[in-house]
Amino acid sequence: MLVRNLMTGVALAAMLASSALAAEMPAAQPVVLKAARMFDAAAGKIVSPGLVVVQGDRIEAVGANAHLPDGAKVIDFGDATLTPGFIDAHVHMGEEDSSDWYRNFFNKTQRHPAELALRATANTRKMVEAGFTTVRDVGGEDYIALGLRNAIAAGIVEGPRMLVANYAVGSTGGHADDRNYRPDLVPQSGPLLGVCNGADECRAAVRYQIKYGADVIKFMPSGGVLSLTDPVDVPELSQEEMNAIVSEAHAWHRKVAAHCHGDLAAKMAIKAGVDSIEHGTFLSEETLKLMKEKGTYLVPTLFATYWVGKHADEYPPAMGEKARAAAAQGQKMFAMAAKAGTKVAFGTDAAVEPHGLGAFEFSLMTSAGFTPVQALQAAMTGAADLLGVSADAGTLEAGKLADIVVLPGNPVEDIHVTEHPKFVMHGGKVVKDATAG
Repeated sequence: MLVRNLMTGVALAAMLASSALAAEMPAAQPVVLKAARMFDAAAGKIVSPGLVVVQGDRIEAVGANAHLPDGAKVIDFGDATLTPGFIDAHVHMGEEDSSDWYRNFFNKTQRHPAELALRATANTRKMVEAGFTTVRDVGGEDYIALGLRNAIAAGIVEGPRMLVANYAVGSTGGHADDRNYRPDLVPQSGPLLGVCNGADECRAAVRYQIKYGADVIKFMPSGGVLSLTDPVDVPELSQEEMNAIVSEAHAWHRKVAAHCHGDLAAKMAIKAGVDSIEHGTFLSEETLKLMKEKGTYLVPTLFATYWVGKHADEYPPAMGEKARAAAAQGQKMFAMAAKAGTKVAFGTDAAVEPHGLGAFEFSLMTSAGFTPVQALQAAMTGAADLLGVSADAGTLEAGKLADIVVLPGNPVEDIHVTEHPKFVMHGGKVVKDATAG
């Protein structure tokens, strides 16, 4: 009892000391960001002038009539546009592949997870400096993304706010099972690493990802482009297995992202109640209309299919063939989605292409049927809704986190300005200022 009372007293003393120290610290200086324009993501329009008042990590006020606090630091960017921070709903922060698949395979197997994690911190820095203040990491190995998420949240590493899936869930031999080594040399994957066969194992795989910190569940109903043994149009899980994955994840209040290039696999995933279809390269008009009816999001990752198409000759022959087919179809599919009115959330599949270049996705979307306003909203209100972070991100509104990007010129007139942010604020902290000096 004496020890318990002593420990309680020490804890209380530490808490009181911490509170006293916090009381002595002056409040952060308010910051006012001004520009010729501001993008109202909720209304889908440019408003003038642009003005945002930031106090600490939150937005205090927005608009020309906002009260300017005494002693505020005012930054006027002139002929520029204030926008909400971009959200990328499909990234792999722990990786960055080259088109040399054999070298990638060697690097992943020979480099220690500690080294891979350190290398990945460079990816997070590139992403946030490119204006991406929130991302959803939809699969990686060795819990590197989980570590990044926690380190960023603790202020140890600079990078975007992260939601993570840990290991993607899928069948033996499918896109989630990339251990293509001799089976007598390397242990084969099981539910802990996301590989499952049968409904019960698939439920276990979901539970393992949640046990070790997953915010979202990613699973692989269809084959992939950058994998050797699985055709993209073959469903790799049964309807019973998909139902088990989605229902288990939803029971734990986790959303589910389904990697689907193939149309039949997508229909099965939609029937299971999935929240988003990732890629969707070979989806039919019928399936895209079904997604609109069900409210299922499309995360198109047009940059990834564009990138692999450009580098198809550098991949192993089986992958190169799939890459060329995906590149030929990706934007055609997206044009059908735009016409059908399918809900779209912005996602790039960063790691297939280099991190930090993701804003190129905006121009691919606009060249395939979206207006600049629709493309911007996909990376703001659309992605925030899919990720479940609308209370904090996606729009510039009082009370939300101060995730703010300053773009030169007007992105509604020239969407390419999204590729050149001049200033990025993440949770009230300036992480990039190209205007300084």
